[in-house]
Amino acid sequence: MEVFRISKEIHANSLSSSGSANRWNLKGQQVIYTGSSRSLSSLELVVHRGAIQPATKYKVMVISIADEDYLIKQIQQKDLPANWRSLAGYTALQTIGSTWYNSQENLVLKVPSAIIVYEYNYIINTEHPDFNRNVQLVRTEDYFWDSRLL
Repeated sequence: MEVFRISKEIHANSLSSSGSANRWNLKGQQVIYTGSSRSLSSLELVVHRGAIQPATKYKVMVISIADEDYLIKQIQQKDLPANWRSLAGYTALQTIGSTWYNSQENLVLKVPSAIIVYEYNYIINTEHPDFNRNVQLVRTEDYFWDSRLL
C-alpha cells in the first residue's frame, strides 16, 4: 500500500518523527502521520498550517507499507466520541492512539480523517519492531501549490 506525507523539503528524505503531540498521539510517541492520497495530505497540510504557504518548499513523500492485514489496526468512526473532529476530542483520541502505540500490537493505525471523514489517515509507529522491515520511503516528489488556490 502507498501512503503520502507532505513535508518541508529539509525533512523529506527520511522516515522520522518529531515526537510532537497531535490528534492521535502524546508527546514523545514517535509516529508519522500519512494520508491515503496526495490530495488528502494537501488538505491536512493546509488545515494544520492554518494557511497555504507557497514560499515554503515542500516535497511529497511516497511511502510503501507492506500489504499485510496484521500490520494495520483500523479505528471505526462509530467507535469514536461525538466530538472527535473538534479540539475538545483530542484527549479521548490521544488516549486511543497512545493505547495503540504502547501495545505494539500493530505497526499502523488507520483512522478517519477529521477533514473528510470517509477518507483515511495512516499513523505509522516508527518504534514498532516491524517498522524497518515493512515501511519504505519509495521516493520524494516535487510539490507545488496550484496558483488558483492562492
